Amino acid sequence: MISFLKTILVILLVYLVLKFLFRLLNPYIMRFIAKKVAQRFENTFVQNPFHQSQKQDQDELTIDGSSKKSPADEKIVGEYIDYDEVE
Repeated sequence: MISFLKTILVILLVYLVLKFLFRLLNPYIMRFIAKKVAQRFENTFVQNPFHQSQKQDQDELTIDGSSKKSPADEKIVGEYIDYDEVE
């Protein structure tokens, strides 16, 4: 029974110490994370002009409007009938 109480006490003590340390170090951890996010944001959106124009050339999409559909694609299925609701 005493070993069980010691185990519970140790777990509680470790929990409280970690909670205290986290509260103490939280501002430094948040500052570090904010710096890393700002660096990634800057690296993503600030690019040199040559790289940006090269990327735009690769991302261009050309649509050819002269493509014709085959007659089978345009077959008539039936006519639309609009039914009115009768009360």
